[in-house]
Amino acid sequence: MNRLVPHPLMASFLLLAWLLLQQSLAPGTVLAGLVIALGLAWAFGKLRAPSARVRNAHLMVRLLLRVIRDIVRSNLAVAGIVMRRRVRVVSGFVEIPLELTDPYGLAALACIITSTPGTIWVDHDSRRNVLLIHVLDLVDESVWIDTIKRRYEQPLKEIFQ
Repeated sequence: MNRLVPHPLMASFLLLAWLLLQQSLAPGTVLAGLVIALGLAWAFGKLRAPSARVRNAHLMVRLLLRVIRDIVRSNLAVAGIVMRRRVRVVSGFVEIPLELTDPYGLAALACIITSTPGTIWVDHDSRRNVLLIHVLDLVDESVWIDTIKRRYEQPLKEIFQ
């Protein structure tokens, strides 16, 4: 079965997403969704992505809870900025030197930063291993560098490296 459909669970979710987006169970819609889902699952199977090595699952749960709390706090902070309509909101870019090199750790860091309102991952220079983020309300660059490195990069290094 896995030879025919390398990732059946992914194909099932893709088909479900297709049907929900199309809001139809017409035979043509189901057939098109099935072709797309199976094709994407087959293509993903050909990528042969390296397997992730999780070294500390307990820390992963703690990091997830920290990220959820930070996302809620950031939502409230951004809402406060928008609702108060402060005149002096200074946004800017921050360069953060990273020690994290694992591709799955970097992907997780990208998801964390982009999911947190008020920040977005802009670029990662893999030669210098420097991350560039944009911050909506930038008061102090050193606080952002310390926050990203201490709250997110350090646990991700312990989890993936």
